[in-house]
This record gives sequence, structure tokens and C-alpha cells, in this order.
Amino acid sequence: MTTITQTSRLGDRTVRRIGFGAMQLAGPWVLGPPQDPDAARAVLRRAVELGVNHIDTAQPYGPDVVNELIAEVLHPYPDDLVIATKVGGARDAEGGWIRASRPEQLRATVEQDLRSLRLEHIDLVNMRFGVGGPEPDTIPLAEQLGALTDLRDEGKLDLIGLSTTSADVIKAALETTPIAEVQNAFSIANRTDEPVVDLCREHGIAYVPYYPLGSAFTGGPKALAADPSIASVAAKHNASASQIALAWLLAHYDRMLLIPGTSSVAHLEENLAVDSIQLDAEDLTALDHVTHLGAPSF
Repeated sequence: MTTITQTSRLGDRTVRRIGFGAMQLAGPWVLGPPQDPDAARAVLRRAVELGVNHIDTAQPYGPDVVNELIAEVLHPYPDDLVIATKVGGARDAEGGWIRASRPEQLRATVEQDLRSLRLEHIDLVNMRFGVGGPEPDTIPLAEQLGALTDLRDEGKLDLIGLSTTSADVIKAALETTPIAEVQNAFSIANRTDEPVVDLCREHGIAYVPYYPLGSAFTGGPKALAADPSIASVAAKHNASASQIALAWLLAHYDRMLLIPGTSSVAHLEENLAVDSIQLDAEDLTALDHVTHLGAPSF
């Protein structure tokens, strides 16, 4: 039996391993207000009531809409709540995603996060790469991390993470500053980032997978439910295929932190029930046969 712990370390903080990704609280295409503002507020309240103390957000979600909603519902924040944001991207006048990775842009995004979240400092800020297209970023990594470490020295943020990144970038970053977390695409059906997970394991860095249930490009939860190995384990545990896929992630690395997003209280509660699922060796062997699907790059 693999014992799945319910809490883990994120930098110097202890958080519940299933947190909440707030992106889906914005309107369609992550723009504008939620279609059902009362439901969005209810999800945030219920998440904290059920012990979530790690919320992931970003200024471009809305823009500002999600941050302002979090502040409206949860401020003044519980003492143990960790709020993580990300920098490196922005939205243009038409709502498209554009790169915003110059040092002055990183600073401006953090300052806007502070205002919209009503915070004096942000617990964790991820440097997000690859926004706005696949072309290499021409801004040197040292300048980007320098901007974030300056903000940390000024007391405006505590921890630094990296998102949509490679093992080489992580190694280079570690020569400059401690890295608290890495956010990359990873799931039971997309394990191409395994070398990065191994690197995080080696350095004790939290790993936060996005697309933890796959993506629309790879079939998402429907594809998971159609996999016979996942379906078999799900039936054994009286769980959904999505719950088993999330439980596998928790069993895979003890500092794997999940931030599934939803605008539904019922779906939130289903996600949070995952940390009570204990997968045994037989389950894990069966799940090793899950078909690996590719993940989109963007």
C-alpha cells in the first residue's frame, strides 16, 4: 500500500496537497466575470471550509477578475493560506495571450497582483515561460530572476517558482535562487516531463502539474475513463476515473501538489476526496499500463 499524505511542503510552508486552481472562475476564454458569480464565490468559500490552503491564480485571469473575486470572498485571508500567482504573460486588447517577460513587466504584474489581491506580499510567484508563442524568449533568464529576487528582497514576494520550463532552465535557475515549485504539464497519460519530476525529487522542489487530467487535445477525462486500466482501478475503489488519475499523481511523488480547477462545488468536493484514496502496489502496476498520450505545446 502506498500511503498518500494529505499535506506536503511548498518552500517553507506546509499545504494541503490538493489545492485550488482559480483560472476557471473567470468567464469564457478566461476573460471577464464568471457566468455565475454566486457559484464562483461559493466554490472559493467551500474550498477554504474544506481545508484548502493553496490557491493558484494570475493577473491575466480576467484580467484581474479572478484576483478581485478571491479578495472579495476571502480577504482578510486565513493565516495559513498560500496564494501563488504567475508572471510572464498578459492579455492584449482583444483578449489574446502575449508575452510580458521583461523585468519591468514582471514587476508591473506583481504590483498589480498585490493591488487586486489586497496583499502586502505574495506567497509565491511563478516565472511562466512560453506565453505568446513558441519562439524563444530573448530576455536572459538572469534578468528575469533578478527582477523577482529584487521583489523578494523588497518584501513583495516570498517564494519563486518556474512554469512551463525545462530541466536545463531549472538547473540554471538554481544557481541563482532557491526554486520552490515547478508547474509543468504532467499526468498519468502524459509522462514526458518525468525527467523534470525526477529533478524536482532530487532537489526537494514541489511539482505542480497542469493538465493533470489531460487536455482537450488529448481527450481529457473522457479518455481517462475509456482506459481499461484506470476503469478497473476506479471500480475497485468506487471512484471516478478522474479521481484515480489524481490519486496516481499524489502517489507518484510526495511533493506533488495538485491545483484542479472548477466552478462547481460538487466537483470541488469530488476533487478533494481524492486524498483519501490509497492506491496499493497492484493498482500502481495496473496504472503503469495506461496509454501515454502526448500533451499540446503552447
